[in-house]
This record gives sequence, structure tokens and C-alpha cells, in this order.
Amino acid sequence: MWLRYLLVLLFIVQSGLTNEYQDLSDNEFAEFEDFEVEDDPVISEEQNHHAYASQKSSDEKLLEGDDDGDVVVDDDDSEFDHFQDVEEFEGFEVKDETVKTEPKITIAKVPVNFRQNWDSYYLEILMMSGLIVYFINFATGKSKNSRIANTWFNTHRQLLEDNFSLVGDDGIVDRNENVSLVKESENVFTLWCSGRSCCEGMLVELKLIKRQDLLAILAGIMRPTMDQLHITIRMNKEDMDSFVFCLAAKKTAVNLVKDMEDLSVYCPERKPGQNYNITGPFNVMSEIAEATSAILDHKMSAVINKYPEYIDYIHISDQYSGAKQTEDSGALKLPETEKVIMFGFNLPIKGMPLEEACMKLTPLMNMVFYCMDKVKRIRLSKEAKTKAEKNRQKVEAIFLKCTHAARAEAAAARKEEKRRQEKEKVMAEEDPERQRRWELKEEKRQAKKRGPKMKQLKVKAL
Repeated sequence: MWLRYLLVLLFIVQSGLTNEYQDLSDNEFAEFEDFEVEDDPVISEEQNHHAYASQKSSDEKLLEGDDDGDVVVDDDDSEFDHFQDVEEFEGFEVKDETVKTEPKITIAKVPVNFRQNWDSYYLEILMMSGLIVYFINFATGKSKNSRIANTWFNTHRQLLEDNFSLVGDDGIVDRNENVSLVKESENVFTLWCSGRSCCEGMLVELKLIKRQDLLAILAGIMRPTMDQLHITIRMNKEDMDSFVFCLAAKKTAVNLVKDMEDLSVYCPERKPGQNYNITGPFNVMSEIAEATSAILDHKMSAVINKYPEYIDYIHISDQYSGAKQTEDSGALKLPETEKVIMFGFNLPIKGMPLEEACMKLTPLMNMVFYCMDKVKRIRLSKEAKTKAEKNRQKVEAIFLKCTHAARAEAAAARKEEKRRQEKEKVMAEEDPERQRRWELKEEKRQAKKRGPKMKQLKVKAL
């Protein structure tokens, strides 16, 4: 049987070779076709199918990747490589084609912690408490100062109207029906009275403690102050002689001598009040002894000794010019003076009702009008007037001597200004001859000014 199969196979091979040789003999170009067949080997369909399957499996492996290693694809022959040539394409930017995803922000959920401990807000609580206390103090202090001023005025209104024809005069006639104090600030109230003989008018000032200011209240604890009543009477020039007098508490006297121009110049010496029958802690400063004895008579001394705690100062002067001027003020003439009578009283507000405290000042207000009439009646002797006149001439001479250089400089400046104006006037005119004469005159003046100064001596003939 095996022999039979072998014979069939040999037969088939032999018949195939025979057919091939026959084809070569019939075709003239068969030898060339053999070479072409050798160059391009015939790939069977089964081989093509196997190659396609191998290529497909390798591509799938490249796409899926290997979990244990990284796959690197080297594509050197990309058809778009020429776009990355910097020299050929200027301004071409390689953009990253990868899609950028926005980062996800995760907000932590922190629970709100409302602390129940108020110690964390002590600064805010302190500030709010301070503001509340300040505004409450402002309202109460303002109200109390207004009450004090109105109570004093209502208590002494009848006395003021009996001595002055106009109380609270502000230029409007027949205003006494609705008269009231003028509020300068929350702690200062003023009242102007006029219409009385021997004086131009009287200014009343109520200078109260700054109760509306919390800082002033705290400062008052360290340095206590008092509510005060200041009265200034402007006397007529013919109704008062020339003298300067002051009676004040010891501490106030020191400040007045240091600050007031007339007291520091005419009566800087402070003498104890016991020398003038004054038992209280007062100092007396006087220019004319005769005037002092006339003012501090029996009635005045009795009131001063009875109410020493209510009296701060009594200042009478015909040379009153206010506070002392500094040396750097550059004044070239003496300040203007006026004849005044000034009183300073302390208001006893603490420890008693307002009405009673204001009534305590009624005897002192009567003393004011008595002193006003007293000063009008005082007439100094001839020796006292001569002394007062010499004092004033001496003060004026000292002032002129101290300001001589300043006045000479001011006079030279005025003269130079006058020459400058004259030159501008001459140059503005179209007159060459007049301009030439003015220039010659100016040259002679300058030459004379530069020349040596010689004194001319007059010799009497024998």
C-alpha cells in the first residue's frame, strides 16, 4: 500500500517538471520571467493571513501597554517635523495640545466657633463703655452748667436792672423782657450791661468748670478748680484818677504780677493784707498808698473779711493793657491803656443748693457797685498825682530807650521807601532834564553819606 502511494507521488512530480520545461520551450522570454519570479517570491494566502494576525497582535500590545514597564514610541520621521524649524518659521510657537483640567479646590468645612467667653472682647467693651460714659457726662455736665448760669442770673437780675438801664444789651432796644445770658461755650456765659453814670458798661463772665469734658473732670481731681464769676467795668476817663491797685489771694497774686503788664510795671511788690486790716490770706499791690487807704475803707474791709473764700481778686487800674507783651513782639509804641475795675469771685457750688450758693454772692455784688461809686469819688492829692505822672513818664522813657534801635530802623525803612517812590515818579515822566537833576542830587547825597562825619563847633567871639 505504501508503495502504491509513493509511485503516485513520483508520477505527479514528474508530470509537473515535464509541463514546466514545455512552457519554457514555447515561450521566448521565459528565462527572464524566471529571474522576476526569483526577485519577487510568491507569498501564499496563508502566509499573508499569518503576518496580518501577528501585526495586529503587536499593535494591540502597544496600545494597551505593559503594566510593568513604560512604552516609548520613537517617531523620528514625522511629517510635521519641518514646522519646528526655528530658522524657517519665525514666531511659530509650539503649543501644548494636552487638555488642561482646572484644579479642584477643596474647601474645608470648619465649624463656626461662637465663644461664650467675653474676655476675648475686652478691648471693644472698654472702648464702648468709655464712649457711653463720655456722652453721658457731656449731657449731664452741659445741663448742669446751664442750670448754674441761669440760676445766678435769675437771682441777681433785679439787682442788675436797678443799677443799669440796659441788661443784656445787644443793640436791640426794649429787650429786657426776654433777656438772657449769651452762651460763648458749654462752660462760658457772658452778659453785657450798660446805661449807668461813671462807666461805659459792665461785662459779666461766668467761667464754670468744664463739666461736659470728661478729661477736664479727671484733671480736676488732681488739680481742683472752682466755678468763677469775672466782672469787668470800663470806667470813663474823667471819672477815675491815675493809680494802680490790686488785692488778690496769695496764689492768684503771684500769677497776676507775672502776667499782667500794669501790675508788673507799676506795683510789682506784694505786701501782706494784714498791713491794711485784711485778715484773710490776701496780698496787696499798690502804686499810690493814698489810693489804697481810700479804697480799703471800713465797709470794704468788712465785706472782704467776712467772705474771704469767695473773693479771688480786686484789680483797679488806669493803665490796664491786658497780658504782658513778650520781648519778641516788636512793638514800637506803648500799648493802648484803659481805666478798668475788675473783680474775680469764686462760686460756692459744692455742698449746697444752687439758689443758696448764688445768694451768697449778693453781698459781693453790692460791693461791686459800692466800689464803682467809691473810685469815682476818689481824688488824689497834688503830691500823689505828681508821683503817678512821674511813674508814667519814667515807664515811657524806658520803653523808648529799649525800642530806639527798632524805631530808628523803622524810620530808615520809611525814608528809603519814600525815596523809591520819588524815583519811580521821576522816571515815569518824560523829562530828561529833571531826571538828570534828580540823579545828581542822589549822587551828592550818597557822597555826603560816605564822607567822614564832622561836628560843627560854635565859638563865641570875645
